[in-house]
Amino acid sequence: MSASYGSTPARPLRPRRTCHSVPGSSEKFLAKAPTLAADQVFLDLEDSVARSEKEAARARVIEALRTLEFPAGKTVVYRVNGTDTPFFYRDLIDVVEQAGDRIHAVMLPKVQTPGDIELTDKLLTQIELAKGFEVGRIGIEAQIEDAKGLVNVEAITTASQRMETIIFGPGDYSAAIGIPITQIGGAPEGYPGDHLNYLYSRLVVAARAAGIQAIDGPYAAFKDEDGLRERTKLVRALGLDGKWTIHPAQIDVVNEIFTPTREQWEKAEGMLAAYHQATEVEGAGAAIFDGEMIDEANRKMAERIAGQGRAAGYAA
Repeated sequence: MSASYGSTPARPLRPRRTCHSVPGSSEKFLAKAPTLAADQVFLDLEDSVARSEKEAARARVIEALRTLEFPAGKTVVYRVNGTDTPFFYRDLIDVVEQAGDRIHAVMLPKVQTPGDIELTDKLLTQIELAKGFEVGRIGIEAQIEDAKGLVNVEAITTASQRMETIIFGPGDYSAAIGIPITQIGGAPEGYPGDHLNYLYSRLVVAARAAGIQAIDGPYAAFKDEDGLRERTKLVRALGLDGKWTIHPAQIDVVNEIFTPTREQWEKAEGMLAAYHQATEVEGAGAAIFDGEMIDEANRKMAERIAGQGRAAGYAA
C-alpha cells in the first residue's frame, strides 16, 4: 500500500447508489449535472469523448468544475483517460491543478495492476503539495474492465489509501473475455444463471476486505426499464453499493432499488433497539424480535440497512 502521505483514517463511504456519467464534451450535459438526483456525478473525459475532442473536453470539465455549484452531499468525480494513453497525465495534472478543490475523487479506467493506482496516487500527492491542497483528500475510483484487472483486483483495492470504489466495466470486460453480447450491461443467451455472479462476488469481497465500495457499470438500453430493474436488483442482492446511470430516466429507478423500503428500515431499527435492550440493559447475549432470535450477526446486518435508510432520509 502506498504510504506517500502517511497514516490516515478510513476514507468516507460517500453516497453512491447512482453514479451518473456526464460527457465532458457536452456543455449542455455538464450544465445539467448539478440538478440531477444521482448521488454521484462523474464528468467523463474517456469513452464518451471522441479522440479529436479530448483537449477541448478537458477544458470544458475544468470550467464546469470551477463555475458550477454542486449541492452539498453530492459526490463529484471526473474520469481521466487510462494510464496507457497519451491523455492521462494532462487529464490528471491540468484538472486537479485547476479544480482539485472541487472534486472528491478521480476515476481511473481500465485498471490492470496496482501500479496504475500507485502512479495516480503519487501524481496526486505531488500536485496537492505543489498547490497547497490537503494531501490525501482526493480519492481514487478504479474500473475493472478485463481479465488482468480481475486477477489483480485484491491488490488493486489496497494499492492506495485513496481508494474509495472498485467499479465493474461491463462493455470492455465482455469484449476482453469473449462474452457473445453487444449490449453493454445486458446478459447473453445460453447460460442457465447469471454469467457475472462470480465476478460480482469477487469484486464485493475484494471491496469489503479493503473497506471500500463496489459499483456496477451501466445498462445501456436506457428505454428498457424492466431490464434495468432486473440487473439492478441482481447486483443489489449480491451486495454491491450502487450502479452507473447514463440517462436521467434511469436515476430514480436505481435510487429506489438501492434504498431499503420504509418497512425494511423500520424492521432493522426495531431489531437494533431490541438487541440494545437485551445486551446493554438486560445483560443477555441475544434478543428476540418478531419471533426471531437475533444476535451480533443480526445486529451487523440490521445496522447496514438502518444506515442506508437514514441516509435516504427516513426518520422515526
